[in-house]
Amino acid sequence: MTTTPITSSGHRPGNTAKSSLHRQPNLPRNRWNAVFTILAGLFAAIVVLPLLLVLAYVVIKGGSSMSLKLLTDLPPAPGMTGGGIGNAIIGTLIVSLIAALIAIPIGVGGGIYLAEYSKSGPFASFVRFGTNVLSGVPSIICGVFVYGLIVATRIFFDQSYSAMAGGIALSVLMLPTIIKTTDEGLKLVPQELRWGAIGVGASKFVTITRITLPTAMKPIATGIVLSIARAAGETAPLIFTALFSPFWPEGLFSPIASMSVLIYNFAIMPYDVQIALAWASSFVLVMMILIMNIFARYLGSLNRI
Repeated sequence: MTTTPITSSGHRPGNTAKSSLHRQPNLPRNRWNAVFTILAGLFAAIVVLPLLLVLAYVVIKGGSSMSLKLLTDLPPAPGMTGGGIGNAIIGTLIVSLIAALIAIPIGVGGGIYLAEYSKSGPFASFVRFGTNVLSGVPSIICGVFVYGLIVATRIFFDQSYSAMAGGIALSVLMLPTIIKTTDEGLKLVPQELRWGAIGVGASKFVTITRITLPTAMKPIATGIVLSIARAAGETAPLIFTALFSPFWPEGLFSPIASMSVLIYNFAIMPYDVQIALAWASSFVLVMMILIMNIFARYLGSLNRI
């Protein structure tokens, strides 16, 4: 039996070109690889381009109007000059805070139940399915639902439109994100931590509150921040529930201003002052949401379960 000798470079004589380990750009597979790499990069640029254009346009149109007076004054009457969006900023913060106070306990509690108590039961499967469906429901549907349930019935001290109704509508939008991130975050906690806590005599409640929940706090916090960022920019639910007020907030059970509704109302007015305030409010709202998303990304990068 004869064998072909191997040279010191590791190749068999007469077959150097075929067995070379160096990249050969002229090969058809390498050419197609370059084509599809460029194509994938082009699609990635197309995905990011709308975001960059929106941010740049909002900064150009609204950033130039920024001032301390803009952030602290009330909106002007139609046809008047000056004014600001101070009441809308405070109203957005109030409504978002109400939504967070409602959605966070319910969402975190629901996620704990799914991950710790009913991991694969029929009820847990139903809740997960309902959560996925609710996350895809248009926000205006949530607004109409809360309108019929709270605003039209005047259930809160015979008041119709109110900040409380707006917060409840936004909390419905926040729930799916909080429930899913809590559920998935708790699933990432190693089972050995639970066994160790139970092995030293800890109850189920103590194990969850002292071991699993603190361990999964970073992904849960990330989901909470993302849900608040989404709710803060919603318009349709607030039109049906909180309406709008040109004055400073008068309480939780009265109509209240918000930046998203201010943008909607002022952008369709034929006055340059109101249109400029709409652009300025867009800039402030976009910056708030962008900061919250960056903060959520930062929390996610800290996650090391």
